Amino acid sequence: MTTTLDQTDWWLPEPEPRPVRYTVISVDDHLVEPPHMFEGRLPSRLQEGAPRIVETPDGQQVWEFEGQRFTQSGTNALAGRTRATINIAPVRFDQMRRGCWDIDARIKDMDINGIWASLNFPSMVTGFCGRVYSQAKDPELGLAVTRAWNDWLFEEWYSPYPDRIIPLGITFLSDPVIGAEEIRRNAARGFRSVTLPERPHRLGFPSVFSGYWDPILDACAETDTVVSLHVGSSGMADYPPDSPNVQLGATLFGQMSLTACAEWVWSGCAVDRPELKIAMSEGGIGWVAMLLDRLDNIVDRSGYGIGWDIRPAEVMKRNFWFCTIDDPSTIDTRHRIGIDHIMLEADYPHGDSTWPDTQDVVAQYWGHLPVEELRLLTHRNAAALYRHPLPEVCLP
Repeated sequence: MTTTLDQTDWWLPEPEPRPVRYTVISVDDHLVEPPHMFEGRLPSRLQEGAPRIVETPDGQQVWEFEGQRFTQSGTNALAGRTRATINIAPVRFDQMRRGCWDIDARIKDMDINGIWASLNFPSMVTGFCGRVYSQAKDPELGLAVTRAWNDWLFEEWYSPYPDRIIPLGITFLSDPVIGAEEIRRNAARGFRSVTLPERPHRLGFPSVFSGYWDPILDACAETDTVVSLHVGSSGMADYPPDSPNVQLGATLFGQMSLTACAEWVWSGCAVDRPELKIAMSEGGIGWVAMLLDRLDNIVDRSGYGIGWDIRPAEVMKRNFWFCTIDDPSTIDTRHRIGIDHIMLEADYPHGDSTWPDTQDVVAQYWGHLPVEELRLLTHRNAAALYRHPLPEVCLP
């Protein structure tokens, strides 16, 4: 199909604001970097090399950086569009809902959905963990773009609505000392989290077992900056030949989070830094209780997990947080996981998103839970982890 806007099957009807029954903090949404993001934000000698939007011969808009081109795929900006458009890529800015990249429109879309506050990850030109800039051919340019991304987020995305946006930054991954400095710079102006690659060795960086990441993790622990590990930030799952990549990849999100979480647990980074906080993003919770059981089994049964003064499962329960879109079957494992370590996500504007019906989804799948537990899951856990203010009156 073509991508002209006059197609009758392109847009869903404009939604009405949903009745608010719960105060909701969404700990996994995304922003789409706007065309002007980097304008005037780099040193003059580097400004010409900043990422920029270019028009393709067929009338599409793509990002260009160091000779590479990056698109906004259909599944990454699907809010408000019909399923018929799910695989359209690239997507122009006028073919996205404005809330994808404009903060005023985003707040309106949050209000439609009954979302009090939102934490936002980057999109395609940045990579979910800022890897594109960290792996730039010109490291000086990559660092300048990293800082410019953070400056834009602070000034244009967070500062106009500080009660509604939880500031998450990126950092420079190719030099952990410089990366730690950027985390401290951001923490000093109120950033609450930094997104890091869930399995950095898959991107060509040293693994979490190498000691390479110690300066960055020390900075996070010292500044109370939450380490956010987003599914797909180190690439998707390995695909067998001839497999349906989109379908299989989306199915394996939980497996990807499980693998990353196990690696970060066994890295010992949270044993050495008991105050470190790590949030697993968009992996759901269906695998968490199983991993906890396995960690206990390899201590108590086989003995493979012996060696620390603290049990590995206790490290996971103390230092890791998990988020879910709904998990209607496995929400019953919440007490094994830790009722104070589970948070809610809406995943706007992605294909998995519950926007604009997050309130109804919570009611449908969690409405039977005790009120005090609902408060923890929908907003209190997130507010405590990210040190974010709540409204004067919270629901339920």
